[in-house]
Amino acid sequence: MKRTAHLLTLLLSGIAMLSLDAATTGRKGSRNPMPPGITVIRNLVYKEPFRRPLELDLYRPENSSGPLPVVLWVHGGGWKSGSKDNCPASWLAAEGFAVASINYRLLHDAQWPAQIHDCRDAVRWLRTQAALFQLDPDRIGAWGSSAGGHLVAILGTIAPPEGETVSSRVQAVCDWFGPADLLTMPPNIVSADRSPEQVARSNGARLLGAAVREVPELARQASGLHHVSADDPPFLIMHGDQDPGVPLDQSLRLAEALRTAGTDITLQVVKGAGHGGPALRTPEVRDQVLRFFRRTLKP
Repeated sequence: MKRTAHLLTLLLSGIAMLSLDAATTGRKGSRNPMPPGITVIRNLVYKEPFRRPLELDLYRPENSSGPLPVVLWVHGGGWKSGSKDNCPASWLAAEGFAVASINYRLLHDAQWPAQIHDCRDAVRWLRTQAALFQLDPDRIGAWGSSAGGHLVAILGTIAPPEGETVSSRVQAVCDWFGPADLLTMPPNIVSADRSPEQVARSNGARLLGAAVREVPELARQASGLHHVSADDPPFLIMHGDQDPGVPLDQSLRLAEALRTAGTDITLQVVKGAGHGGPALRTPEVRDQVLRFFRRTLKP
């Protein structure tokens, strides 16, 4: 016990040194400079698959007492790009949450289901390390945008694997404009505007290893819409009504399935918003996200 407490003291001391530039002046080139009062431990290895370690950055309030509820941030990028850096959710740490921003395997490293395995392993890691980092293992939420929204929606709906010894379930999900049904995403459908060759090169095809329509069962496995059940956690889904990348109908259908199953679901259609952008960075949007995680993770 004394050794663990001493290690935590050393870690928290190191956090202050690591986070000085980011917490006070913002990291050079950062799109999301952190407000004062936040510390961060960067590049914590949560998993070591075949090629390279997978890391996360852990943000937390400088002054906190007791275990902190956690929000897992999963970045977008079409499953082929993006990283844990410049975490758009880091501001939640100033509101009394810990935020874990993760890297996961991208398409140049692995196909489905590696991505959801990584998200699950990140949740398990947070639970096993909860005492060390003063986290609440019973209050973990997930938030992601685009491809990250796709992954957190599955994280919130998919049944836990048999024999799971540490739970990978989350207690709340904030899905920002994620694809909910790969079978009906326009890039995966042959049409007058999209040839079979283009469909075969889509991100969805690269994710699944084949044109999506050729592997319908695998596509359903990789779609949150097809995992919805009555025991799913509360969801907040936010989607712009002008999104050119992921049709609004993807979120409308997921919200309706959750509602039909009896899940606690809030759908916010953001007027004038595209696929991300300034309309989703307003104080009103931020306040809605904060109220959702306060309600679900800090009752």
